[in-house]
Amino acid sequence: MMKVADIMTTEVIKIRNSAKVAEAVRLMRRHGIHALIVDRNHEQDAYGIVTAFDIVAKVTAFGRDPRQVRVYEIMTKPCLVLNPELGVEYAARLLTTTGIHAAPIIQWSLLGILSISDILDQGDFLENPLEVELAQKTQQLIADAHAICKQKGTNSKACRQAWQDVDAVQAEAAHQRAEKLEKTAFEAFCEEYPEAFKDREYDAWCSG
Repeated sequence: MMKVADIMTTEVIKIRNSAKVAEAVRLMRRHGIHALIVDRNHEQDAYGIVTAFDIVAKVTAFGRDPRQVRVYEIMTKPCLVLNPELGVEYAARLLTTTGIHAAPIIQWSLLGILSISDILDQGDFLENPLEVELAQKTQQLIADAHAICKQKGTNSKACRQAWQDVDAVQAEAAHQRAEKLEKTAFEAFCEEYPEAFKDREYDAWCSG
């Protein structure tokens, strides 16, 4: 799975919260970007963000003079922050469900910025859609679980852990598709081998 760190823009253009919106527009035009990070005032302060959408929606649309409006009046602060290790698909979901076009990447320090355009232009969702990856991973884990349970025994800790791994990936795949998971692979395995699970914890898990 491609990570945020793989496609983020590391050259981050920052602006002061007291700067005029006209300066923000000039910076965006000069660098060919649509979002600026609003710098912190001190170490305990939060970063902010001002986007082209903020400028158009809050300044241009109302005929306001960008030379008279300051960045702090239209910025978002604190803003949504992304971890560089986060999968691109999850970053896309965070941005779109919150209606945000870009977010800073922070891990102890400011590392970069990720935008919807970065995801569209550089993401690998055409070649490697997550639902296909999860389906393949599920099938492999199911095969592994059957092999482990056959070798170690159906009441073994290793068998149980193998099916927990399957269930976790199946649940994630269902979540990604926004579907209800009617029966996990482990529950189907329980039905196939009901005599194998005698302890209460297994029984409770198998019964859902």
